[in-house]
Amino acid sequence: MRWDRFFEDLEDQLDSEWEAERIALDTEAERLRLSRVGLLERLTAVARDVPAAVSVDLCDGTGMTAPLAAVGPDWVALASDGGRFGAILVPWPSIAAIGMPHADLLRTAHGARPGRLQERMTLGFVLRDLVRRRVPVTVATTGGRTYTGTIDRAASDHLDMALHDRDEPRRADRVTGHRLVPLAAVVTVRLDSPVALV
Repeated sequence: MRWDRFFEDLEDQLDSEWEAERIALDTEAERLRLSRVGLLERLTAVARDVPAAVSVDLCDGTGMTAPLAAVGPDWVALASDGGRFGAILVPWPSIAAIGMPHADLLRTAHGARPGRLQERMTLGFVLRDLVRRRVPVTVATTGGRTYTGTIDRAASDHLDMALHDRDEPRRADRVTGHRLVPLAAVVTVRLDSPVALV
């Protein structure tokens, strides 16, 4: 009888060690999996699975709270005023942090595979589309300046803007000036009319 109890104790001890080892391996496997999840995958999961607004802290010290409307490989779009008045494009380098409830944060930890088109839609691609469609925008820069008008050209590292009133169409007699704006200085691009980004 003592031997039966002895073997039962050994069996329980071995089971406990196996369980501890399995938990350690599962934990390490999860850490390894998480180390491979990129920001694009996390933000894609937020855009698909988190209907609530997220708070975005910007590098210039400002912030905004809005639903994430779209995601690209180097930008996010926040729904401006519920999506009725366009969107706000934010390049990733302008983002200091993104806040959301802990449950939503955990839900996005698995990430979501972005579509092939989504992976190719860089900020430059989106800006060139805005040029083509002549969408009025307000560009906020790291220096605290804002420029309202229409983007005439989107180059590899800068954009050309024709400045005019937000409510006016881009006409030569309405343009009050022109600016070259380095993309590195762009904090946000507010689309001043409803436009589908993706």
